[in-house]
Amino acid sequence: MKWISSKQAAELGKSLAAIVLALVIGALFILVAGESPATAYSSLLKGALGTPQAVANTVSKSIPLAFTGLAVALGSRCGMLNIGAEGQLHAGAMAATLTGLTLSFLPAPILLVVSIAAGIAAGMLVGSVPGIFKAKFQTNEVIVAIMLNYVCTLFTSWLVNGPFKVPGSTAQTEMLPENIWFARLLPKTQLTWALFLLLATAVLMYIFLWKTSVGYQLRAVGANASAAKTVAMTLSGGIAALAGVTEIFGKYHRFIEGFSPSFGFTGIAVAILGKNHPAGVLLTSLLFGVLEMGSLRMSRETAVSTNMVTVIQSLVILFVAAPELIRWSRKRRG
Repeated sequence: MKWISSKQAAELGKSLAAIVLALVIGALFILVAGESPATAYSSLLKGALGTPQAVANTVSKSIPLAFTGLAVALGSRCGMLNIGAEGQLHAGAMAATLTGLTLSFLPAPILLVVSIAAGIAAGMLVGSVPGIFKAKFQTNEVIVAIMLNYVCTLFTSWLVNGPFKVPGSTAQTEMLPENIWFARLLPKTQLTWALFLLLATAVLMYIFLWKTSVGYQLRAVGANASAAKTVAMTLSGGIAALAGVTEIFGKYHRFIEGFSPSFGFTGIAVAILGKNHPAGVLLTSLLFGVLEMGSLRMSRETAVSTNMVTVIQSLVILFVAAPELIRWSRKRRG
């Protein structure tokens, strides 16, 4: 199966060039701070890839970003910008958690499948709203999705601070049954079999969009067909929900307020850098995982702040997005 065409490979090459340029500029900032770029970047790589445990944790950090990146990429391929992944992943995480707690009497395999399905369904429901409003009332899906982010995050916050809060100062639910926790792939790491769920989702998304007639029609008419808009946003919401479900079932084992450090919004950048292709999204999310995981050791061993990683990520996004914005502006003037 050929995942990437020559044109797509060229686009990914541009993203790679943007990454290199951002690292070069980052090195200049590090020099200005009085540190050695070689030492700083060496510490970063050791922190992210220096040991099997570090690699596993790096991959683990990339998983939620990959899910939200895939969600945004699917919407974009079908002519819709899904900026509501943050709300969708919160809705999915809460629905899966409450299902796991409420139906805890079920056998573990059935309970796990039902809980994950409930999370996906919640994300699809939230994702469908901007698509339906766009199709029926020609509203801007970006504005609707942004408002739904607040609705979902604040509603789940109310639930975890109110009816489902356990005693204590932390806003969190009861612990999920241990027999439905995602198993760890490597001891003393956060990497679970959520990785396999991610890879399966990426492969299925590729097959659906590029190897089926329905997927081709969605990509071909997504820019102007009402049904395509709704379907695309619904599917996108389901994928975004998996980011929240896998975090809860793999790492926290309960819904905790603030568990997502804006995975949904970072996923937009991941999709842009990955050129809205599953393979590109996986690679870009891994890059972001390397930067985040490695920054901790870099800050310990040098005087370079972890905020430098944010600067590098922002530069990469700027270099990739700026040419697209310029072309879009020229088309509008034309």
